Amino acid sequence: MNPFRTVVSWMLLFTALACVSFAQAGNQDDQNVPTFKANVNVVNLFFNLKDKHGALIPNLTKDDFQVFEDGKLQTIKYFNANTDLPLTLGMLIDTSGSQTRVLPMEQEIGAAFLSEVLQKKDLAFVINFDVDADLVKDFTNNAHELRSALNKVRINAPPCGGLPGLGGGPVPTANCRGTVLYDAVYLAAEEKLRNEVGRKAMIILTDGEDEGSRLKIRDAIEAAQKADSIVYVLLIADRGFWGGTGAGAMRKLAEETGGRMIEVGNNDKKLKEGFDQIAAEMRSQYNIGYTPTNNKLDGSFRKIELKPKEG
Repeated sequence: MNPFRTVVSWMLLFTALACVSFAQAGNQDDQNVPTFKANVNVVNLFFNLKDKHGALIPNLTKDDFQVFEDGKLQTIKYFNANTDLPLTLGMLIDTSGSQTRVLPMEQEIGAAFLSEVLQKKDLAFVINFDVDADLVKDFTNNAHELRSALNKVRINAPPCGGLPGLGGGPVPTANCRGTVLYDAVYLAAEEKLRNEVGRKAMIILTDGEDEGSRLKIRDAIEAAQKADSIVYVLLIADRGFWGGTGAGAMRKLAEETGGRMIEVGNNDKKLKEGFDQIAAEMRSQYNIGYTPTNNKLDGSFRKIELKPKEG
């Protein structure tokens, strides 16, 4: 058994128009500046490499890897270890009734993580979701503004049993849920991440239970994949207060986008450790780029395999 395990974020094939202009130095009269144009088709892969114990493996080179597309070996043209490409990060925080007892620790530890991981060239945004999904803070790298945005979110649970005054009331119970989780992931991918470049990731703090989304989990996964975004899920649940979790769906969402799910329960220490693991993975990403031997641009998906060479 190969002792290596590779975690790969899905990156879509794109076409970039490269333009290079040449001008003769000192000749101000030359108005006919020649221009070279070429279509460049590149597939980018961002990934981590771990050993069988889950420890990150640093300091490898492009000669340590092989990339296959639909079973055919590709030539690696671009390689970068510990990539310093800009990071665009979305933090999605569940503010439905099930998070009542864990929201304060999510706000505090999440803000500390953003302050630690973001550099000047990076950007982050914050979305909270319950009965609706709302953009609380748009793109910024200001840690203070992101902390203020997280501290601003509040639990929003719908009333139960009908309308107030008609046998219902404003106090939420375990039977009253509104958690448009899948809608929030789709919106973050389509509206915020899809048009960004470089490394992209979502971190979702939730118990994983979706109630009320118009979209399905497959829609959320495909949107994240098309946006080239890794999804990490910090599964937070106060089971004594609310009950079960959507662990299965969250594991699927994370793994199919190259991320992973980390269970933290309602333990602040485990939540901090989860954020630390994500930060370590982001700092130790490899980046590989190749031009496919199949140059058809038909919009179809292709199977990519990334393997470390023997030894």
